Amino acid sequence: MTSFTLPHELHGDGAHKVFAVHGWFADRSAYAGVLPDLDRTEFTYALVDLRGYGRAKDAVGAYTTSEAALDLVELADRLGWDRFSVVGHSMGGSVGQRLLAVAPHRLRRLVGVSPVPASGLALPPEQWELFADAAHKPENRRAIIDITTGGRRPAAWLDRMVARSLVVSDQKAFRAWLDSWAGEDFHTRVEGSPVPALAVTGALDPALSADLMRQTWMAWYPRAELHELAAAGHYAMDETPLELIRVAEDFLRADEGEQA
Repeated sequence: MTSFTLPHELHGDGAHKVFAVHGWFADRSAYAGVLPDLDRTEFTYALVDLRGYGRAKDAVGAYTTSEAALDLVELADRLGWDRFSVVGHSMGGSVGQRLLAVAPHRLRRLVGVSPVPASGLALPPEQWELFADAAHKPENRRAIIDITTGGRRPAAWLDRMVARSLVVSDQKAFRAWLDSWAGEDFHTRVEGSPVPALAVTGALDPALSADLMRQTWMAWYPRAELHELAAAGHYAMDETPLELIRVAEDFLRADEGEQA
């Protein structure tokens, strides 16, 4: 099997290396809202496109969180990153947790932004249909984004988010990813991991809520932390970018005092 390198872009030249991994509805442009205000002196960020998205839209693969974790390790090797942290949004948060099983010794800190738990996300039949059909129905994508942001965002923003998702994702890959992030339960492989792990949730998101994180993330990881953003839903990068940066980078910086 030929080697595959995740398309990526680098920002900053700091000693602390950080992968930023997008979710189900976007490619690396998911982080456009926070990009101007990231700390590029202390951190080096690598924004990636997972298989089926962005510049990897035509990349073949299994489209699973475990495959994506291995892709990140491969990219880290190519970049010369011995150890690194991960910020992962939604599905990307599940990818980050996969690294706890695949390469725990290389992971410094993990930040999940509205992260899908390592147990997957159980969806009732009608919700599963809504999500599964979103691969080919733009109106379903719009409904999901609207619901997970509390029904409070302007129509033009919802339309823009849907339009972006359609452009940057491959339809078949988009559908395949759902089976992995929602349907796969690997929490027993990562439960008890000592890697510091922060879950950032949005109070307006009914799906990946602080309560769900207390039942999953906080119960599994001994060094877990939880922060709820009062004014955000599922897309904190767009809804409350400055608050998200402050919470995430403060958590990442706390690693510096722990390094030998």
